Amino acid sequence: MHRIPNPDYIHHKDSKIVSMIREIVFGAEDGMVSTLGALTGIAVGSNNHFVVILAGLVIIAVESISMGVGSYISNLSESQVNKRKLHEEKEEIKDFPSEEKEELKNIYLKDGWPEKLATEMAEVASQDKDLMLLEMAYHELYIAPQKEAHPLQRGLTMFLAYIVGGLIPLFAYFILPISTATIVSIIITLFALFILGASTTRYTKGSWIKTGLRVLVLGGVALLVGYLVGRLMNGLI
Repeated sequence: MHRIPNPDYIHHKDSKIVSMIREIVFGAEDGMVSTLGALTGIAVGSNNHFVVILAGLVIIAVESISMGVGSYISNLSESQVNKRKLHEEKEEIKDFPSEEKEELKNIYLKDGWPEKLATEMAEVASQDKDLMLLEMAYHELYIAPQKEAHPLQRGLTMFLAYIVGGLIPLFAYFILPISTATIVSIIITLFALFILGASTTRYTKGSWIKTGLRVLVLGGVALLVGYLVGRLMNGLI
């Protein structure tokens, strides 16, 4: 009887989301944690509704741009470095084919392939420069030269993820009195952090409870720091 594969085990499932998982999780988590910690401290320290909302909007606006630009620049730099490495490796394959073939063979041997098979594999790869470059990229440079998301796309994803994350702790202050909004903001944001952490296990296959709690606890640390600073400043002013 033919068995239909479980969709959860299909390698390319949601490949676009998986390739952007770092930007999505990093942006949303940082948006929630940073904004929650700052808003809680400002709310406790100032007890001024307008100041809290203004500060929240400024934080989200500035930090989302900063995170997006940072992601774009870092990914662009990494992409350019990898391109340079691949270009240099391509030149080495062209200028020193025998040495590169021997190097690839030794890499296969180090990986545990039998000597005869390693020799044959290196010989076959050396007959095709594109295949040779691909093998050296994977095994020597540790670069996967397949097409990935453009650095600009990653930057925009980080930017939008931070905005979404930052609006979660800020939302309650738009509709509730400041004292109530502070409590609701904390509860909603901690819950959202848990959900964010737990949802990543759809792709990592880890424990959703442990992962969710890990993200929640880290967010709680920022909350505690913001609260303590706000109480301290409230007592001093």
